Amino acid sequence: MTQSFEKLVRKIDPQSRFLRAWTLTGGISAQVTAMEIVRGDSQTQKMIVRRHGDADFEHNPRVAADEFKLMQILKNAGVAVPAPLYLDDSGEIFDRPVLVIEFIDGKTEFSPANVDDYMRQMAVSLAKIHRIERVDLDFLPYIERKRCIVSLHETVGDYLDEGRIREMLESAPQGNPHGLVHGDFWQGNVLWRDGQLAAVIDWEDAALGDPLVDVANARLEILWSMGVAAMENFTRQYQSLNAIDFSGLPYWDMCVALRNAARIGVWGLDAAAEQKMRDEIRWFVGQAVGK
Repeated sequence: MTQSFEKLVRKIDPQSRFLRAWTLTGGISAQVTAMEIVRGDSQTQKMIVRRHGDADFEHNPRVAADEFKLMQILKNAGVAVPAPLYLDDSGEIFDRPVLVIEFIDGKTEFSPANVDDYMRQMAVSLAKIHRIERVDLDFLPYIERKRCIVSLHETVGDYLDEGRIREMLESAPQGNPHGLVHGDFWQGNVLWRDGQLAAVIDWEDAALGDPLVDVANARLEILWSMGVAAMENFTRQYQSLNAIDFSGLPYWDMCVALRNAARIGVWGLDAAAEQKMRDEIRWFVGQAVGK
């Protein structure tokens, strides 16, 4: 594998040489490797090499090129993302395209000292993403409103009456115009440094859809890790920054809840943690239906 990274470095910059590489853990959708090189000016530089997993690649064989293009657009728009450095889609080194991006010296944060400021920065970043112009973004997939398909045997029976859920989903408002959505915006995809939001990462699920898709996903993740008050704090701060129609939020809350309810059992959680998350999903579904 070292030889492959050495070849990659030579393609990026013939004047640089490979120094070392190490695998980064935590992600499940892509194989992520940190790489350090020595440039021609003798300065060292770290980079991230992303190789998308089978599911992403089968869904979109151009996922690496699309992510590279999107990150260029985001970086130019001033969004806090790693700079895209190189795309190798030649197939000469690795068996599929690889994306090389800037190494961000930061970490995820789930227990911030200042929750209000943390939520403010999360909301500001997400609102900025949602205000990106749709120009040149038509290469991204669309998230259709009717994608919220309920798997009755896996989810509904454990949470609420099927009839109530279906009635709510069918009567949901039309929603907001499609714009850029991250697709998996949550604390695990946000890096922090010295109390400041350093970067939003992992853009392989980006799409064009209702911005409430991201809001709902963040709400459930914040509920799980930080509780109801933090979730409501984030929601209020985002609402103060983006004047969109929020009447469809219960619909997307429901979609996010039911989708995750079907997945919890394969996450390898201990029994107590799994039960806690299921109880919180039940509450989350209840508050969505009750709105």
